[in-house]
Amino acid sequence: MAETIAPPLSSRFNCKRLELKRCLPAFLSSHKTLFTVLWIAAFASVFLWKSNPIGSGFAVFWRGPLRPMPQLRPVAFNLTDFGAVGDGVTVNTEAFERAVSAISKLSKRGGGQLNVPPGRWLTAPFNLTSHMTLFLAEDAVILGIQDEKYWPLMPALPSYGYGREHPGPRYGSLIHGQNLRDIVITGHNGTIDGQGQTWWKKYRQKLLNHTRGPLVQIMWSSDIVFTNITLQNSPFWTLHPYDCKNVTIRNVTILAPIFEAPNTDGIDPDSCEDMVIEDCYISVGDDAIAIKSGWDQYGTAYGQPSTNILIRNLVVRSMVSAGISIGSEMSGGVSNVTVENVLVWSSRRAVRIKTAPGRGGYVQHITYRNLTFDNVRVGIVIKTDYNEHPDEGYDPKAVPVLGDISFTGIHGQGVRVPVRIHGSKEIPVRNVTFQDMSVGLTYKKKHIFQCAYVQGRVIGTVFPAPCENLDRYDEQGNLVKRSVSQNLTDIDYDF
Repeated sequence: MAETIAPPLSSRFNCKRLELKRCLPAFLSSHKTLFTVLWIAAFASVFLWKSNPIGSGFAVFWRGPLRPMPQLRPVAFNLTDFGAVGDGVTVNTEAFERAVSAISKLSKRGGGQLNVPPGRWLTAPFNLTSHMTLFLAEDAVILGIQDEKYWPLMPALPSYGYGREHPGPRYGSLIHGQNLRDIVITGHNGTIDGQGQTWWKKYRQKLLNHTRGPLVQIMWSSDIVFTNITLQNSPFWTLHPYDCKNVTIRNVTILAPIFEAPNTDGIDPDSCEDMVIEDCYISVGDDAIAIKSGWDQYGTAYGQPSTNILIRNLVVRSMVSAGISIGSEMSGGVSNVTVENVLVWSSRRAVRIKTAPGRGGYVQHITYRNLTFDNVRVGIVIKTDYNEHPDEGYDPKAVPVLGDISFTGIHGQGVRVPVRIHGSKEIPVRNVTFQDMSVGLTYKKKHIFQCAYVQGRVIGTVFPAPCENLDRYDEQGNLVKRSVSQNLTDIDYDF
């Protein structure tokens, strides 16, 4: 498949392709120098995005002839074969539906490919089919129609038992699929644009009677690939794989305004298994990534965890929420998650785990390593009182289990509170490890490494000085000092 423009910081983060010593010159061994390069690269990526007049990914200053679309399936169709007009005004829903119907008849031949050529292709929501590749050419933009009467209503998700914003049915997604296998959405960095501005305004004015729909939602499906595309301006969550297996999300750019675009999460893996998210740039109006697994008693009854998820080589930004979150809807459980090689910049929080009494479930075996924070108000957050519930039927005695969480190689600058782990008597945080941490601060006050009801360890030297709740070990793993204050509470939300 043809390659698109490399994502921001590829010189640092594409180490899966090159040996680390080849990716980073020797002079980058200094964290200060490395950080400077990371910041310059991130800033440049945003400048390139802003310089693009139609917002379809990262622009270049000189553009040659458009690349031909490769044929990735035995049979390929063009959207124009079905009467579509890419003028940004003509509604092309029927053309998309006829194309998908034609591909659905090709499953025994290996499926089909739908090519979306350059243009602005306005459409209402439509469904995909199995063994299908949706290929967006360079300068191709699929536009979601803004009038909600064209968006179908669907039952609430079974693990939520409730429309996320309103009781009852919810709006479907612009691009949707259920019970599918072998789905690819890719291209030469074409764009899927939900035109969410109208939705955000109506949401703020309380003019909607149903929960807003995601931009792309795939449910109960397997073998799914998203690569080399831009997703932007979703009405609600942007990319929502729900109860899916074997999902790859690579080289995807996800954009929404950093303010006044409510709940525009970037990627929400929800009760998913075996997923890789890598080499992406995400700047949105809520969590860049939020791993979920159902809400309170409905998530517990549904019983499908999110597990075996690898997140790596990302640049993310969230001025409203967090770069990478787990929860708060995690009642089915979340485990075996690795987050590595991530830059979080100009954000309210960097990484966060959020839950509450009534959730039940667990968050266990979570690994964070090689994270860089730049201009982040709070670096690491674990919050156990995120009290938002679907209805009064939840069990307040259903408390989640939090444990086996490690943080290694945490660096950055411009951080106000590097750590805030707010466990409680009902929900203590167990077996937390910190190693190789040095974060530059903007707020010179004691007790900025904040803890409550947490048990764990610090290995070697970390900066700033850790809370008294944690055991101290030297670099060789020898116990230096045992904590006698695991239940000590030192949380200050005033700064």
